[in-house]
Amino acid sequence: MKKIAGFKQRKDCTDGSLDTANELNKFFNRFSSGTNPASSSPVPSQSDIPSSSDPTFSCHMPALLFSNTVMDSSGSINLSSTKSGDAAAPFTSPSHLFVSRSQVKRQLERLNRIKAAGPDGVSPRILKACAEQLCGILQHLFNLSLAQEKVPVLWKTSCLVPVPKKTHPSVNDDYRAVDLTSHIMKVLERLLLVHLNKQTRTYQDPLQFAYRHGVGVEDAIIQLLQPIHCHLDKAGSTVRVMFLDFSSAFNTIQPNVLCQKLQKTQVGASTIAWIKDYLTNRPQFVRLKNCTSNQAISNIGAPQGTVLSPFFFTLYTSDFQYKSETCHLQKYSDDSAVVGCIRDGQEAEYRELVERFVAWCGNNHLTLNMNKTKEMILDFRRNRVESNTVSIMGEDVEVVEEYKYLGVHLDNRLDCKEKEQRSRLHEGSQQTALLEDA
Repeated sequence: MKKIAGFKQRKDCTDGSLDTANELNKFFNRFSSGTNPASSSPVPSQSDIPSSSDPTFSCHMPALLFSNTVMDSSGSINLSSTKSGDAAAPFTSPSHLFVSRSQVKRQLERLNRIKAAGPDGVSPRILKACAEQLCGILQHLFNLSLAQEKVPVLWKTSCLVPVPKKTHPSVNDDYRAVDLTSHIMKVLERLLLVHLNKQTRTYQDPLQFAYRHGVGVEDAIIQLLQPIHCHLDKAGSTVRVMFLDFSSAFNTIQPNVLCQKLQKTQVGASTIAWIKDYLTNRPQFVRLKNCTSNQAISNIGAPQGTVLSPFFFTLYTSDFQYKSETCHLQKYSDDSAVVGCIRDGQEAEYRELVERFVAWCGNNHLTLNMNKTKEMILDFRRNRVESNTVSIMGEDVEVVEEYKYLGVHLDNRLDCKEKEQRSRLHEGSQQTALLEDA
């Protein structure tokens, strides 16, 4: 099967030393280096955290998470408020969100049991199997976290696993960090995401096609191509498309800026304070083979691999929206495209939109990757006029004849469908040949 599918085992060329792990952790945390230097203290041993197979785990874990949780004389957590169905936790103020026992149980039962445990050592298999027994305890802890506007440190700790972007990585930038986080935290994040989507629905960008139910890549491609086809049918028409790419977009989100944007929505002040605590003072460490780096503290960015981070990024970029009869800005996560339908060489609106978006990116601490930012010009006129290049931050944007947008190969003759068919036929013929050889 590996031969048929063309699978190639990636050779691990990474040095599994402590120095390499610390260097990678410092690199992954480079955006926070100016605010909080990496800690030299080692990560607490996994043996310090009670195992999820320990029969006393459900009693010990809450004490690890909240130092001010009320305990009785026997040393057990007092959870009397969560014993009866969906009874409310002690915190009933309408100023903060509240989750019910049934909601927690439903999310626990949806966990993927084969996923790796996070830094807290809690396996999703245990959480799913013991959903009935744990839902009341976790409901109490979740409501306690929301009421106090604090996220337990253990829940927001990230274990970063470096994954090579290329076969033979040579520099730190050749690695992508995969975040392993607490599955308990992911349950709470999914519950919050439902509320946050409702409270920010009118604020979200309708031309953001990522992370939205019922909307996807196909819709983004149609939104890009439909106005282009319609406009090019008119005489004397051209289209310019600017494909903009961010550098480490999720890692450069500023929590203070995000909270200011949230204040303009229907999200409550208590929830905003909780979100700020969630995004700041986040411990992280790198696990490299059998080696674990020292801990670093991150105060910038949203950790990739978590449930809320994609939502935070789309909301972070939602306050820049543009759509007119001749120009629009569309987004798919951190892939943005400015489309300008130009008539008789009138490019002022298109150029101004690009300029405004670049300025907005700078004001919001988002950095453009100029090596991947390209422009495509579509001009079917017989007597074409040489177009002036667009400059961003003093650098001319490269004009290309082909561009791969969201997995689809586009060219300046709009032959994307033919190219995709040829590509798929080529892949199919290769697999057929392998089957015949087998």
